[in-house]
Amino acid sequence: MTGYGGHSVLQVPVPALEPWVRERTAFYDRDYVSDDPAFGHAHVTALAPFLTAPDEQALARVAEIAGRVPPFDYVLERTGTFPNGIVHLLPDPDGGFRRLTRLLVEAFPQCPPYAGQFPDPVPHVTLDALSEHVTEASTRAAVAPFLPARSRATRLDLAWYEPGRCRVLHSWPLGRAAQDQAAQDQAAQNS
Repeated sequence: MTGYGGHSVLQVPVPALEPWVRERTAFYDRDYVSDDPAFGHAHVTALAPFLTAPDEQALARVAEIAGRVPPFDYVLERTGTFPNGIVHLLPDPDGGFRRLTRLLVEAFPQCPPYAGQFPDPVPHVTLDALSEHVTEASTRAAVAPFLPARSRATRLDLAWYEPGRCRVLHSWPLGRAAQDQAAQDQAAQNS
């Protein structure tokens, strides 16, 4: 991966909004539209930028963290606009995303969210950017057929972003550790 000019992102895909976000991505820059069917154009970032070339130890640590966070439900309906003009949807509740980010930052302090630009990153799905033709209201009207988007976070992906090469590198199910413990508890009760 080194030398390609890209970057990695730990993200939770949001399939309910994938068609809409993929279309907006294509409108702005087709080079960032991925042919990888697992790639989540619509996603909530858990940690970015992440390591450029994570080793097996780092990947195992991410797997362990994903396994500690059980799958969680959320709804996307409320829009917002950040001071930098990014129009987005806010997940409600957002606690699962915040927990995932907190655990990842604790494990990888060399990778502060958004390179440390924002002291308290807000979980969100990016929709568009303000311009003379784009407002929060126009974006909300355009995405309205997809809302409310009721979703369940079930996996964490390591995605690679690079023009013409966007793809998923690894994927981990959320809550595997909790699921394994529940299975062991059930087996113990049945024996």
